[in-house]
Amino acid sequence: VICCYRKPKTKRAKRFLEKREPKINENTKNAMLIKGGNANLTVTEVLKDIYAVKKPFAVLYKRKNITRPFEDQTSLEFFSKKSDCSLFLFGSHNKKRPNNLIIGRMFDYHVLDMIELGVEKFVSLKDIKNSKCPEGTKPMLIFAGDVFDVNEEYRRLKSLLIDFFRGPTVPSIRLAGLEYVLHFTAVDGKIYMRSYKVLLKKSGCKIPRIELEEMGPSLDLVMRRTHLASDDLYKLALKQPKSLKPKKKKNISHDAFGTTYGRIHMQKQDLSKLQTRKMKGLKKRPAEKSVEDGEASPKKLKSA
Repeated sequence: VICCYRKPKTKRAKRFLEKREPKINENTKNAMLIKGGNANLTVTEVLKDIYAVKKPFAVLYKRKNITRPFEDQTSLEFFSKKSDCSLFLFGSHNKKRPNNLIIGRMFDYHVLDMIELGVEKFVSLKDIKNSKCPEGTKPMLIFAGDVFDVNEEYRRLKSLLIDFFRGPTVPSIRLAGLEYVLHFTAVDGKIYMRSYKVLLKKSGCKIPRIELEEMGPSLDLVMRRTHLASDDLYKLALKQPKSLKPKKKKNISHDAFGTTYGRIHMQKQDLSKLQTRKMKGLKKRPAEKSVEDGEASPKKLKSA
């Protein structure tokens, strides 16, 4: 049996392999945007706009790649390993499925799940003449529609879209940084994707007046084919290391008002051996000691 693993010969190769090793706190997920062999102008523009929204955590492949993800996934897995991307968006066009997008994610460089979406209407970033958000802005994601919580396919699509657009994990948030909104609405079998820029206007008080200004891209999508992972594989992909799970605090309870109570367990104490504070006023006189010891009666007090 030939072993496929090779030890790195240079320090650069060693750093490269260490960078791709599993980590307790994962890096921000990167996405690769791939153009199919028969992609038209609409699909190409969609991929470019999604790349502009996703930058700098995205890789755009400009060459056409003749592949069909629902039939053969080897090329996607090869590109995923090559570019270290766990998310992908594949665009294609044909007579049977015009303006086709396939969005999906990987687990251990293998396709976990993917969903095929058809683009019925598209408005590009160039077509809307408004100011844009700077590159790398973390968006606020809003999902409207009961079907996102009722239907399993739409629920998985919601999870996939959150994975795709969420961006890096940040420790704190400032008010001025909340300037980009991605809104997804599911109604009547269609998914409407809209993006807005948040404008903070003067309101005469501390809290600003908020207005939304559409900036693109704008997409009207319809769901086509789906390839969902099994429940066992999906649970395995969601598994977290024990070090990330919060440790359970024992003997602590909370009441209805939020007050924290702690319970302390102590061993039984012998109070006869309890050390009290030493004071001169509590000391026994020599006469009292002699009575306790069964000696003679106390000495007579000296006369004045």
